[in-house]
Amino acid sequence: MANKKSVRKKIRRRGTARARAAGRSGGARDPLVAAMKGATRRDVGDVRLEVARAGAARVKRVIYPVGFRWSSDMKPSVGTELCMHAHVGFLARGEIHVEYSDGCTVEYRAPKVVAIEPGHDGWVVGRTPAVLIELDFEGETVDRLGMPGAHRHP
Repeated sequence: MANKKSVRKKIRRRGTARARAAGRSGGARDPLVAAMKGATRRDVGDVRLEVARAGAARVKRVIYPVGFRWSSDMKPSVGTELCMHAHVGFLARGEIHVEYSDGCTVEYRAPKVVAIEPGHDGWVVGRTPAVLIELDFEGETVDRLGMPGAHRHP
């Protein structure tokens, strides 16, 4: 009688929904959230930020988790009432809601180009992390991209 070799199935654990969304599960990698070679990674709270240089600019991929809200998650460590950064880029996944100090609101749903002036609160809408690809010039973004320094109505 011939010996039969036992066959083992490989079982991959998929990890948590949050880990899968952030590209940290053991399963297949989503290139939109997989680690970027050559980028510097920082985790700011639950927000994952990866930055790479491109000429005089920086290209950033920011992954905002489900439930993120700037005024709750970032304000305590930043110390300003509102986010004072300009955000210019492409929302590749998810949905975000932005509210300015004058009560004006804007919602962005991927895929969408975004231009968010300084002086806003913002949060993730729904059950999908938001993935934002940004271009910035550090402290010179507003001037170099010709944006207003704060939200205003024409």
